[in-house]
Amino acid sequence: MKPLRRVLAWAVLGALFFRELVFSVRDVLAAVMNPDRIDHSGIVAVPLDVRSDMGIAMLANLITLTPGTTSLHVSEDRRRLYVHVMNLSDDVVEQIKSGFERRVMEAMD
Repeated sequence: MKPLRRVLAWAVLGALFFRELVFSVRDVLAAVMNPDRIDHSGIVAVPLDVRSDMGIAMLANLITLTPGTTSLHVSEDRRRLYVHVMNLSDDVVEQIKSGFERRVMEAMD
């Protein structure tokens, strides 16, 4: 990967994390102010395309650093990441895969 492309990929990942951080803080604050706002929380299994230890660790940490989500466990075969989500929705797995996971893979390629 060309150096400029790598720097751009890291910048995009950082911007995505900052955006998700802002939205998540807003959602957690709203949930604290009005607990009835949370439909239900739950644990989801996110199928992993990222394979490197560093990539998995980066993804898990980005998820955990985002308020309202916590990475719990990586399966023994390293094909699934279990995540607790405060405000569970039908598309949370796709959001993680198309957001953080995709950008981590681009930055670490």
